[in-house]
Amino acid sequence: MNYAQRAVALTSALEADGYHMAIEYHMAIEAADAKLSVVITAGPDACEDCLVPKDLMRSMLSSELGVDAAIIDITYPVDLPGYSGSVGSDKGAGH
Repeated sequence: MNYAQRAVALTSALEADGYHMAIEYHMAIEAADAKLSVVITAGPDACEDCLVPKDLMRSMLSSELGVDAAIIDITYPVDLPGYSGSVGSDKGAGH
């Protein structure tokens, strides 16, 4: 299944606001766990007020990708090493 193709509408919306989204699928055979890792990074002109809270993003991704929201792990710019702005923080995440 190509999740990047399924998420093209959401990816386009994020890019219009200055963000980039990468989706990776991980499966641990031993634990029978499957995870979708979604990393959203901010470009230099990213709209801080346009990035919704993670729970809402997870719900939107679940709907668009056709997967259970519980397997989606989201990383926002604020979660990345070296981040120094406020994009993706509780204050700047669509509040």
